[in-house]
Amino acid sequence: MTITYVTITYNAAKVLQRTLDSVLQQDYPDIVHLIIDGASTDGTLEMVNDYIERSNAADNGHRIQVTSEPDKGIYDAMNKGLRSLDGDYVCFLNAGDFLPAPDTASRIVSSVNCQLSTVNSPLPAVLYGDTDIVDENGHFLHHRRLAPPENLTWKSFRHGMLVCHQAFYARTDFAIATPYDQQYRYSADVDWCIRVMKAAAKENVPLLNLHMVVVNYTEEGQTTLHHRESLLERYRVMNRHYGYLQTFFMHCWFIIRSFIKK
Repeated sequence: MTITYVTITYNAAKVLQRTLDSVLQQDYPDIVHLIIDGASTDGTLEMVNDYIERSNAADNGHRIQVTSEPDKGIYDAMNKGLRSLDGDYVCFLNAGDFLPAPDTASRIVSSVNCQLSTVNSPLPAVLYGDTDIVDENGHFLHHRRLAPPENLTWKSFRHGMLVCHQAFYARTDFAIATPYDQQYRYSADVDWCIRVMKAAAKENVPLLNLHMVVVNYTEEGQTTLHHRESLLERYRVMNRHYGYLQTFFMHCWFIIRSFIKK
């Protein structure tokens, strides 16, 4: 089973090292790491070249592919990654985010193999797990407030993005068939996850809860820097998939819930 990690970079030298190191340290050999760079000018590519040399020296079986050229934004770059995929599963691991332990990938594969040995079913369409939030230095802050349900479906995201994008491993055939919708600037990842799960439900292919933390997520990014725009766009995404009335009433509940928690 091959896992492909896709990392989108643009002048990411300040945060990229821990991402690269976490993939390099994986003890699972069948890993492809696609680095889609937007023509960085800050030393990102020098860091990537050093990463390639260290990976070759480690002889860990990993394959690293790098593309560096101007793009039209993060979701355009992610679509470039989708067009370059092979293997069984893909995970988008942002610059600054990192895998929590050297055996993360091997434990994920073991979970899938265990599932397949006990249930006569196809490879799950999605593997999903938990997320820990870290600061800009990679230090643990807290577990992500929204946690994945035991049995995830595309309807689950009515209650918010219960699975972090970086904790969502999509089977490559579903991923390739579901490019990111570039009409969204900040929330195309939410829309993408929902559409992948919808496609899985249509074909009656299961999703698998990994019951483990699969990513450390740095609490800085475009959705944090553009919080209001992201929320408005996410409302549009939910309205697209769940309808106006359901989306409106769910957001009313979100507001009430926030006051209750205060």
